[in-house]
Amino acid sequence: MNKLTKTLLLILTVSIFTSCDFINNAFTYKDTTEGFVEALINEDYEKSLTFMAIENEAFKNTNLDTLKIGLGNFQKVIVNNFGKELNYKFMTAEKTFSTLEGESTAPNTTLAQIEFSNDTEFGVFEITFDDNSNKILNIKTLDLKEKIPNMIWFWLFGIIAICVPIFNIWIIRKIKKSNLKKKWLKYIAVIFLNVPAITYSAVYGLSFSLLSFQILFGISFSYMGYLSSAWTFGIPLGGLYWLWKLSKKTEGGTTENEIIAE
Repeated sequence: MNKLTKTLLLILTVSIFTSCDFINNAFTYKDTTEGFVEALINEDYEKSLTFMAIENEAFKNTNLDTLKIGLGNFQKVIVNNFGKELNYKFMTAEKTFSTLEGESTAPNTTLAQIEFSNDTEFGVFEITFDDNSNKILNIKTLDLKEKIPNMIWFWLFGIIAICVPIFNIWIIRKIKKSNLKKKWLKYIAVIFLNVPAITYSAVYGLSFSLLSFQILFGISFSYMGYLSSAWTFGIPLGGLYWLWKLSKKTEGGTTENEIIAE
């Protein structure tokens, strides 16, 4: 086994274990947030503190009684805006590394977003977790209070979006069966030339991006809470062009299977 193969296997192994650890942490972040907020809603501030990384250096000079007063104020914000019966959903967790000051997450921390909702509205917690204990270092609500969207329209739009990669795959098969030269260039055009892009966000509805290329056969999808749920598809210009070229007969009556690339 050569060095390159060993290196690739090592990278793959590390990636698998890192991914498993990340998935496990994602469940932990959601459960920790839920436990913390439920204790907060019930005004059990002692229990809320058990979900916080108060042993971390960040709390070194923090007076716990003062911290409890702050938790009480935070409790009022949540209850007054969303009530006491809440549901929770994990959205994202990330570490940011940047050369710009203030843009990176602090060492040994992870920034997560957890969506919370009642029967009609939802908001988002932004939480900094301590990597050593997976407990909360800091928590705040984003300046957001939106109505829960009707997801039927979201999934119906998804049916339209899925038609784009199906169409592109069909065109690639037609190119493969033809006598075109340099077929790989045509494949690239079909895969990458999907522009402009149309997006349907579950919360914000339709939007249009003139210079947004959708390179994965013309579609992208995210489903991370209501706020980050969106379908995007690109107009398949590459596929439409080669459909026209393959369907067009030359003046001498040449069929699509006899087309020779220019």
